[in-house]
Amino acid sequence: MTGIDTPAAATGIVGIDIGGTKIGGLLVSDAGVVLARGSVPAPASLGGAAMADAAAGLARDLAARADVYLTAVGVGAAGVIDHETGTVRAASATFVDWAGFPLADALESRLSVPVRVENDVNAFLLGEVAAHDRSEHDVLGVMLGTGVGGAVIIDGELRHGPHGAAGEIGHTPGYSDHVCTCGQTGHLETLASGTSIGRRYAERVGGAALDARVVAEHARAGDQHAIAVFRAAGRALALACASAATLLDLPHAIVGGGVSSAWDLLEPAIEETLRTDSPVSGLPLRITPARLGGDAVALGAIETARRALVLVDAGRT
Repeated sequence: MTGIDTPAAATGIVGIDIGGTKIGGLLVSDAGVVLARGSVPAPASLGGAAMADAAAGLARDLAARADVYLTAVGVGAAGVIDHETGTVRAASATFVDWAGFPLADALESRLSVPVRVENDVNAFLLGEVAAHDRSEHDVLGVMLGTGVGGAVIIDGELRHGPHGAAGEIGHTPGYSDHVCTCGQTGHLETLASGTSIGRRYAERVGGAALDARVVAEHARAGDQHAIAVFRAAGRALALACASAATLLDLPHAIVGGGVSSAWDLLEPAIEETLRTDSPVSGLPLRITPARLGGDAVALGAIETARRALVLVDAGRT
């Protein structure tokens, strides 16, 4: 014994956002302060083990940079996730050997800390609700990216459903006569995803499909074809949100993803549609853009990990 008190090591939680091209991460302190952030390429073509190696390496690097002891990891991952086991149940063809991969177990074995895994859109919504107003108990989340994903919080709890697919608004039908990436016809995704916005514009003007950001530039420059594509996307999005709000009595929808950066082009059609096709309750439905940008999934994943730690601590008392 030296008689000198050794200060306790600082601790933190890492949130990981696993996408098809990039794995992003944030490390936050117990007080919620962001201590470090970073990203690495996602080796999606190399299989689940390679993805787990990359995610674990990023988590260790963030902890080392901030000089903290890692206590837990939360993950927002693309695909349908079994949130109880942290196993990927289904995923797109972009991810090799991802469906069926036990992601939580793989990361726990690499990092020796508790790991919680959520679908990336579920994590996005958890992060955004925390940023908007922790008192919100009923809210829809929609992510407009390469595809369209959805999530829903009811009575303050994230709703997973019996198959982990609750809130998947992107594959609800009736919005167009176009074939969806899933092989079915008319889904919301055929009008409102970034991929579809590029394709719908190309169909109007000819040529190869453009990136949705380029279509947005054309729209802002007055291109009527580009404006019409975003109007169709905004109208379909508003109709989908109004349907969900009517069914579940949801007062708020939060929209994120890359396409939401063109909110100025989506909003006019959203507002116009809500004036004619509002929820039957007569109560106003707010459809607002996300606030957290690229941090939303990682911050929501941290929220998932924190909730799990609280449940574990409660079980010990």
